[in-house]
Amino acid sequence: MKTSEELKNVVREKYAEIAVSTSKSGCCGTTSSCCGDSSNVEITMIGDEYKNLDGYTADADLGLGCGIPTEFAEIKKGDTVVDLGSGAGNDVFVARAIVGEEGKVIGVDFTKEMIAKANRNNEKLGYKNVEFKLGEIEQLPLENEIADVVVSNCVLNLVPDKQKAFAEIYRILKSGAHFCISDIVIIGELNHELKKSASMYAGCISGAVQQDEYIGIIAAAGFINIEIKKTKRIELPDELLKQYLDEEGIKSYKENVKGIFSITVVGFKL
Repeated sequence: MKTSEELKNVVREKYAEIAVSTSKSGCCGTTSSCCGDSSNVEITMIGDEYKNLDGYTADADLGLGCGIPTEFAEIKKGDTVVDLGSGAGNDVFVARAIVGEEGKVIGVDFTKEMIAKANRNNEKLGYKNVEFKLGEIEQLPLENEIADVVVSNCVLNLVPDKQKAFAEIYRILKSGAHFCISDIVIIGELNHELKKSASMYAGCISGAVQQDEYIGIIAAAGFINIEIKKTKRIELPDELLKQYLDEEGIKSYKENVKGIFSITVVGFKL
């Protein structure tokens, strides 16, 4: 099994590749080239449709999400919003349309190529109250209690130390503020071959934890009123599973994995 730092490097390299590519398909898109060698394998998954949302910017939409966290985030005009794993800026620009000129949106990403792409997108849009910062979620380059809302879209599953990540989210939120995160969770037990696969990790699957464990991590960080607002099942097709598992392994997967899900969850700081 790779170390946390090795896993981070796998993800960083893959997302850097996506950032400089003209392709809009990614690890959590409908056509995932991260989950193995077949770039044409469909994962009936993941991303939700952004095109009709205010603030949508096509150049910022790389197809990497597993939900629309802003849908349930209850962002208000004038809020300060932080987007973790902001990529090319998709959720940042949607949030900015809500907070308006009076608010502020900060995107944090640990891939310098994504930060560069996001900044180029923002230069075209001319927003003065949008900022992108290079940094890791487990050690955010942000002050205490600056955010009214934290959002994130299909990123926390890629963070090795999820306890530390949620502790950092708690730290940067104001008292009484909240997060809204779309992420991947599992019910059941993944095969060892899938768990140890770096490609499946970068593809948002093997880094996901059990749903109950995920909610437990959030609660342990001090959050209250935790609620799953939306759930969507993710299907891994046999063509994809065959890249990692033999016939017996696929049978075991179908018997032991009750489901892989995209969830959108909210939680509040005291």
